[in-house]
Amino acid sequence: MFYIKVDSELCKGCLLCVSECPKGLIKSGNNFNSKGWLVVSAEAEGCTGCRRCVTVCPDLAIKLYREN
Repeated sequence: MFYIKVDSELCKGCLLCVSECPKGLIKSGNNFNSKGWLVVSAEAEGCTGCRRCVTVCPDLAIKLYREN
């Protein structure tokens, strides 16, 4: 099982990850970071570990983890 975490301080809300997630687990969020960017939110369950969101993120704000 995999899950992703978004570092809200690195995210600039470009939404590239939203369009890349085949499961639709990443969405435009409602929160702003300290720099004033509207950051994305990610659901914890359902990630297949495809890494598409990690690869497309220009700011390295998304990390993929694997649960044992």
